[in-house]
Amino acid sequence: MVRIRVLVVDDHRIFAESLAAALAAEPDVDVFAAGSGPAALRCLERAAGEGRRYDVLLVDADLGGPPPGARAAVPVRDGNEEGLVDGISLVAGVRTAQPGVRTVVLADKDDPRRAALALQAGASGWVAKDCSLSRLLTVIRGVLRDETHLPPALLTGVLKELTAARRHRTESERLVESLTPREREVLRCMVAGLGRKAVAERLFLSPHTVRTHMQNVLGKLGVHSTLAAVALARRAGVGPADLAGDVVERGGQLA
Repeated sequence: MVRIRVLVVDDHRIFAESLAAALAAEPDVDVFAAGSGPAALRCLERAAGEGRRYDVLLVDADLGGPPPGARAAVPVRDGNEEGLVDGISLVAGVRTAQPGVRTVVLADKDDPRRAALALQAGASGWVAKDCSLSRLLTVIRGVLRDETHLPPALLTGVLKELTAARRHRTESERLVESLTPREREVLRCMVAGLGRKAVAERLFLSPHTVRTHMQNVLGKLGVHSTLAAVALARRAGVGPADLAGDVVERGGQLA
């Protein structure tokens, strides 16, 4: 019998333990529980090192339990820096680190926007926490067959969200394509968080020239601030300049 290894990730201990116990009663399911994003990542890393990878993660959409209106987040260590990860961010991290692991988001309520974000992050399903055990098992077995599972009531809303996101991304990509190669390099430096002086040193340009390039970038992108330009760039898939690598090519004489 092929066994399915499931990891429940939820910081509500009673719920996590109850769900794990219910799943463990299935003859073909091995289930474990983690109470936070960092604990889940440690479990994944340890299991991979031992050759016992998990098949499915069941991730709490509200991992971290923030106050109403706050960003759901719990601390997680990434290298030597502290970062933040909520349920959907954890899904994205797992997709990057272990793409073979399927993730299903468990939610207290239907939310088309967050469900669309979860799918974009790499989730294979969105399931209500109060669904039946048989329904959850159907989803678990389905995502292992590369199926995507959503509640029927969410389908229309999720499709609208994904269509709007795609349209927004396409427009952002068109605006970025209107930039010159040098302006795109300046934009990548902006995405990396570099200020005008740092950009000037990196590109071998004067601060005045960099200021002109930044103004041109903002104008062509139709935004009024660096933060807005960076947000648009990220939507268009523009990554940050590689600060650890070599300095980019020289841009000619200083202006």
